[in-house]
Amino acid sequence: MTTLKQAWVIVRSEFHGDRWKLLWALLFSLLFMGYFAALSGMVIDDTLTGHDKQLLSDVLMVTMMLMLTITFSRRTMKYISEDSYTRMLAYMRALPVPVAAILCKRKLDTLLAVAMNSTLFFSLIYLLSPGIRSELPPASYLVFAFTWIGYSLIVAGMYIIIEFSVSGVMYFWIISAVMLLALGVSGLVYLAGGNILLATVAVSKEWGLLSPLMWGALALGMLSIQLFSRWTIHRLKSRDLV
Repeated sequence: MTTLKQAWVIVRSEFHGDRWKLLWALLFSLLFMGYFAALSGMVIDDTLTGHDKQLLSDVLMVTMMLMLTITFSRRTMKYISEDSYTRMLAYMRALPVPVAAILCKRKLDTLLAVAMNSTLFFSLIYLLSPGIRSELPPASYLVFAFTWIGYSLIVAGMYIIIEFSVSGVMYFWIISAVMLLALGVSGLVYLAGGNILLATVAVSKEWGLLSPLMWGALALGMLSIQLFSRWTIHRLKSRDLV
C-alpha cells in the first residue's frame, strides 16, 4: 500500500469512527468563516472606496490567512487543556504505518481544511461585498482568492512541524508569536505607505490567471509544506511522547 493510500485510510477511519466530526467541522467552519467573511467584506468595501480602513483590511485578511488551514474541531479547541495534538500523534505512532504516512495524513488534513474554509470564506466575501464584485470579475477574483490561499499554505508548513514537535501549551505560544509577527509585517507595510490587500487586488486584476503573485505564492506554499514535512519526519523519529 502506498503512503498516500495509507494516509487516506487514516483520514477516512477518523470520519467513519465519528460521523458527527465532519458535520461539526462544517458547522464551526460555516459560522466562523461566515462571521469573518461578513466583517471582511464590509472593511474591504471601505478600503476599495478609499476610506481610511486600509490597515484593518490587512489585519483581517492576514488573520484569516493564518486560519484557513485549521480544521475547527474538538481536537483543535482542546489542544491546550488536553494536549490533543500530542495524544493524537501518540495514537498514530502506535498504528502499523510508517512515519511518512502520518505526515501525508497531516498534509491531507491541511488541504481538506483549506478547501473547505477558503471555499466558504471567499465565496461569502464575493457575495457580501459589492465593492469587490465591481472591482474584480469572477476570473480575477479567483486569482485573488488563490493568491491568499498560497499565502496560507506558506504558513501551513510551519504549523505542521510545530504541531508535531511541541506540547499544546508551547504550540499556543509559538502560533501566537507567528500571528503577532504576521500582523507586525502588515503594520510595517502600512507605515511604508502600502497595503497588502490592495496590492493583491491590483495584481489579480492586471494579470488575471497569469498572475506571478498567485503562482509564486502557491509554489512557495507547496514548497513550504514539503520542506517542513521532511524536517518533521526527522523530528518525529526522535520525539518522546511520554
